[in-house]
Amino acid sequence: MASALRAAILGHIRVPVVANGSKLLTPLWIRSMSSHDDHLEKTQVIDRILDIVKSFPKVDPSKVTPEVHFQKDLGLDSLDNVEIIMAIEEEFKLEIPDKEADKIDSCALAIEYVYNHPMAS
Repeated sequence: MASALRAAILGHIRVPVVANGSKLLTPLWIRSMSSHDDHLEKTQVIDRILDIVKSFPKVDPSKVTPEVHFQKDLGLDSLDNVEIIMAIEEEFKLEIPDKEADKIDSCALAIEYVYNHPMAS
């Protein structure tokens, strides 16, 4: 009984895949289940992150570049770093786990993280 129920359920859930030579094709009626179909351009990410850092009160905007380090080049402390990460999370509507946020200490790392994040918008 359980195996028949399982087979019936899986029969409705599975997506048929058509083999075409060595390629596997999914039917055209299947749409991506991702709510994030369009990925941000790297230049958009760079511009928005630089704007966030430039607008930070303790930062001299003329010193901000895509390669700038938050503490070494801008003289920010760890609390300032956390505030910048929070601003980035808000700007791109994503949540950066603490483990990852601790590693982001420069514009370059922030840009790479956001650009590679699948849900950044």
